[in-house]
Amino acid sequence: MEETYRETLTIEPLALRDRLSLKASDENRQGEVYPEYSEEMKATPLHRKFYIESYGCQMNFSDSEIVASILMKDNFIPVEKFPDADLILINTCAIRESAEQKIRQRLTEFSKVKKKNPDALIGVLGCMAERLKSRLLEEEKIVDLVVGPDAYRDLPSLIARAEDGQKMVNVLLSREETYADISPVRLSSNGICAFISIMRGCNNMCSFCVVPLTRGRERSRDPYSIVKEAENLFDQGFREVTLLGQNVDSYSWKNEVTNESVTFAQLLMKVALIHSDLRVRFSTSHPKDITAEVILAINKCPNICSYIHLPLQSGSSAVLQRMNRTYTREWYINKVDTIRSLIPGCGISTDIIAGFCGETEEEHFETLEVMDYVQFDMGYMFKYSERPGTPAARKMKDDIPEQTKNFRLQQIVDLQHRIQVINNSREVGKQVRVLAEGYSKRSKEHLFGRSSENKVVVFPEGGFKKGDYVNVKILGYTSATLMGEAI
Repeated sequence: MEETYRETLTIEPLALRDRLSLKASDENRQGEVYPEYSEEMKATPLHRKFYIESYGCQMNFSDSEIVASILMKDNFIPVEKFPDADLILINTCAIRESAEQKIRQRLTEFSKVKKKNPDALIGVLGCMAERLKSRLLEEEKIVDLVVGPDAYRDLPSLIARAEDGQKMVNVLLSREETYADISPVRLSSNGICAFISIMRGCNNMCSFCVVPLTRGRERSRDPYSIVKEAENLFDQGFREVTLLGQNVDSYSWKNEVTNESVTFAQLLMKVALIHSDLRVRFSTSHPKDITAEVILAINKCPNICSYIHLPLQSGSSAVLQRMNRTYTREWYINKVDTIRSLIPGCGISTDIIAGFCGETEEEHFETLEVMDYVQFDMGYMFKYSERPGTPAARKMKDDIPEQTKNFRLQQIVDLQHRIQVINNSREVGKQVRVLAEGYSKRSKEHLFGRSSENKVVVFPEGGFKKGDYVNVKILGYTSATLMGEAI
């Protein structure tokens, strides 16, 4: 299971479009309230009001869009502030202890609503809901609903029973649920970029990861519904889709009646062929599963972005073995070399964990060595956080002192910062094709967007608008952003 987690994705009570933003970057994403949320709906007293916050990985944010769609069909409309809601939902992450602590803090804030509106309902969704189950009802007295990631279709009936005073829990995992027939409500959308969930669950058993326990086994959504969703998005003006899953490279669909089968590489091509102006990205890849066919598809189709998120986790083969990552440092480096030989200039980002069980100083420096060799364009870096129920928690000792974890993490962060500065300095003078996503957060006279390699680029508006493809000459840089001018 690979997911991108960031502390900065802990959501505070922001505008609705920002609370559900599916992408984090150095620039603001200009949101649009979805068309179905009309002025007429606002004025209709029969509609109940819901508020939702999302934490953690991109899949959680995507799930919130599915939840919004289900609730809208059940006569709910969204509100921007939780005190205004009849139903308050928090879509949770269980990947680290700090994430769970922040969610409990938010529940305490939500409890204030109950004092003013005793009929208001509060629900916990997602991975934390599945992991803690009834404990949430016992410890957090204000919680009325606990709903796991495979039970969102049951929300209307669960809400109805909760309104009658019952505490409701449904955290059953499914081997079949993909929500393929539900059209997500793009509450967070900037109108340009969207996520499409192509599969759910994870079959990998990385020893540090709780996700296989909270999201269940892998199951792939049928390719026809995926392509149709992408076509509809393009017709609505979207110009980029990200195919999303815990481990997209293991996507595998088969029609048992006709024996037709589709691999992830074939799915990538199907989506890319919708239109040359539709950019296609994907997240996330497990190094052991990304195939030559996927790499060749990126090489063949200009609108499949030259960017791969390829989590390393550790540069030590011994640590990787304890993590049950099923590859060695040498194997990983060879995979990176293959990607860069077939896709020159391909952007590669990674995940790294500092201070995993038993990590020695030498093993830590092996991680720094791999980072120095690969020269990642971006990294998500964390210290190890033991999660109950995982193989690591059951069989290994979390024996690295917190101070040592913090020190090693800081070394990793500092090295990655230096690498990004060097990488971005090499972009000066180059011309890149940028998809404009909105205005820069620092100036309404500048637009921002990303290159195919996933580098954020800021440039003067100059008559362009979001959704335009713009050729930009790079003139300056920081560790996170490129600056230039339209050609």
